[in-house]
Amino acid sequence: MIRSYDDVPIRPSNLAGPAPEFPWPHGMRAAMMLSFDIDAESAITSKDPSHADKLVSMSYGGYEARVGLPKVLELLRELDLKATFFTTGWAADAYPAMVESVLRDGHEVGHHGYHHLLPDPGSPHIEDELARGFEALAKHGVRPVGYRAPYGESCDELRTALKREGMLYSSSWRDDVRPYRQVLPDLSPGVVELPPSSCFDDWMHGLSTRFGARSIFPKEHVLSMWKDELDETRAWGAMVGTVLHPLVSGRPMRLRLLRHFLTYTIECRDVWIATGEQIARHFEACEAGGSTAS
Repeated sequence: MIRSYDDVPIRPSNLAGPAPEFPWPHGMRAAMMLSFDIDAESAITSKDPSHADKLVSMSYGGYEARVGLPKVLELLRELDLKATFFTTGWAADAYPAMVESVLRDGHEVGHHGYHHLLPDPGSPHIEDELARGFEALAKHGVRPVGYRAPYGESCDELRTALKREGMLYSSSWRDDVRPYRQVLPDLSPGVVELPPSSCFDDWMHGLSTRFGARSIFPKEHVLSMWKDELDETRAWGAMVGTVLHPLVSGRPMRLRLLRHFLTYTIECRDVWIATGEQIARHFEACEAGGSTAS
């Protein structure tokens, strides 16, 4: 464990080499991993379990099942898009109908921990969060292949566990604009990493709560930022990874924003909008066969 600056290793934190520039399918110029995090009230209790008694505070998370997710699913049906929904085990157990609605519409369900606890190095709950998350999703017949760490954090213990459990990919690291293969501490290959894009985290721009008070940005500001990021990503031939939350983007103004942005992306006609599993499978096919996957 790192206890002082003298313990900080003098080497890159990521041992993986540069991400390969494989072509996207169907002659597309760029890709978008369209993904949402379903936290529900676990977003509130993960910081402190005593928050469960603060019912107005909990209602921020409760909005997801009551209104947010149904509205997001309605929008995706309207636009004929498929997405990945990283779901905490707690949310799956508390709101089984929510998971069933995602599956019924043909979307991917990914692993997002159980109580949405921060997987800090050495945390005693890392294995339990992983196991209980699998158990909760198994009740819906789901064995997820993708994982997004709560709070977007990771550590070597967690990365090694994901490989042991046969996971295909992770979407947590913020150090690239293309998929790559993780390298574990023993230099063996880990799971595929699909890096999310920090500016596409709607929580940062669209929600203010008692435990995270911040200004809410208007649609024009966020839409301008998202379009600029997407346009430059298209120019690079790279990938956008969204970190959207139905409890944020399922609110009226934010849903309008999301509709505008996804419509713009579709109208670009050169962005492959796909689930995490689709992108990770494409990466694996390219990895195995050079750059011939389509």
